[in-house]
Amino acid sequence: MTAVHHTYGTGRAVLAVIIAVMALSLGDAIIKATSLSLPLWEMYILRSALAMLVLGWLTWRNGFTPFGSLFWVIIRSALLVLMWMSYYVSLPLMPLSLAAAVYYTSPILITIIAAILARRWPRPRTLFAIALGFGGVVLVLRPDTSGFQIATLLPLLAAFLYACAMVLTSVKCRSDDPFALALALNIAFIVGGVFLGMFSGQEGSFILGPWQDLDVKLIGIVAILAVAILVGSVGAAIAYQNGPPAAIAAFDYSYLVFSLIWGGIFFSELPDIPALLGIAIIVGAGLLALPHRKH
Repeated sequence: MTAVHHTYGTGRAVLAVIIAVMALSLGDAIIKATSLSLPLWEMYILRSALAMLVLGWLTWRNGFTPFGSLFWVIIRSALLVLMWMSYYVSLPLMPLSLAAAVYYTSPILITIIAAILARRWPRPRTLFAIALGFGGVVLVLRPDTSGFQIATLLPLLAAFLYACAMVLTSVKCRSDDPFALALALNIAFIVGGVFLGMFSGQEGSFILGPWQDLDVKLIGIVAILAVAILVGSVGAAIAYQNGPPAAIAAFDYSYLVFSLIWGGIFFSELPDIPALLGIAIIVGAGLLALPHRKH
């Protein structure tokens, strides 16, 4: 019975993380496709304000229970907000492909951090799956490393912060309501947006640009982004609450598969043969990371 329950929980977690990264990658594609003119801090505030309306209702409807530890929930939320800020700050300073490749070291970092906390090294099959998945990422992105600079450390910092947050979700926030965790995260996004807004006013800055007036189109885009962050934040919480962090981390790589799909739909960017091979490797790595059912 225990083995069956564990397999069910892992399957649910895998489905949740795939849905989460699908939503988040769609949100990123929409930002690129629509050339969103809102500065990051304003987008944080508006997007999370809309998401909170739904999350507040879902949390209330689900029967909110106090967090196991409010301290760890705050730390988790802060780590994720800092993660996104670190990643976005790096983008103007380096090629996007290099930033993404460095950021997707996060599954490897999740495996290492989880192993250190558990004082138990993952099985060789899981380690091989994580390394194989990263190899697929590099094959898909083929980053240009000729212009290496210190900015490379920013997406690496983002990867480390994300890894810490997901392991924390698994270890310290496992029994908390995922809707409440997502609500706390979006409150943190608003707090972070307000903080950045105090330093805004820099024309042409994606991070600290001045407040932009909204029209119907922008409101619609922000609403779609709110749905994306809602699904993404709830899905990530459910995934790392119900599955082994190292195994679930392998499926985080599916973000790149969806990015290629959205690239074909929105920008007519069709993957070449190496990219298709990379996708196949990523999918294979995810399947390899799944725990085997014991009969």
